[in-house]
Amino acid sequence: MKIYIRPYQTEDTQAILDIINHNILNSTALYDYKIRSYEQQKAILEEKISKNFPVIVAELGGNVAGFGMYSEFRFREAYKFTVEHSVYVNENFHGQGIGKLLLQELITLAKQQKLHTMIAVIDSENQGSVEFHEKFGFKTVGIIKESGYKFNRWLHSVFMQLILE
Repeated sequence: MKIYIRPYQTEDTQAILDIINHNILNSTALYDYKIRSYEQQKAILEEKISKNFPVIVAELGGNVAGFGMYSEFRFREAYKFTVEHSVYVNENFHGQGIGKLLLQELITLAKQQKLHTMIAVIDSENQGSVEFHEKFGFKTVGIIKESGYKFNRWLHSVFMQLILE
C-alpha cells in the first residue's frame, strides 16, 4: 500500500488527537500530563496553519498513520528563520517509513519557506528518535538535564539541529 503525504484537513483532527493522547499517556515524547480535548488539538493545528506553518499527514489505506508540523522555535523576531518540528506516527504503523517521509517533507517545506535551521527537542530516553534524526543530518547541540518531570522521574531534553541551507 502506498503512503500519501498531504496537507492536514479538519477531518484529520480526531486521528491526530488519538496519536497525541496515546503519546501523552504512554511515552515521554510529549511532556504533557493531561490528554487534550478535540477542541484544544484543533486550535493548536489551526494556529500553526494561520501562522503559515505546515501541518502534514501521512495517509495509508485511508487512515491517518502519522503527522508532522513545525512552528516557532522561540518568539523573538531574530528567531524567525528557526523552527521546531514534531513528527508522530500512530503506534500501529511504526516501522513502515512513515516518519521518514514526514520529516523529509517538513525539511523540503522549510527550505521552500527559506528557513535556516530546524530544531528537534527529544527526550533523552528516546534514543531511537535521536538516531532517526541523525540519519537526516541533525546534530546534537545540547542537552538540558532534568528539564521535565513525568512518570515519577526527571527527564533530559536533547536539542538537535539541522542547518537547512
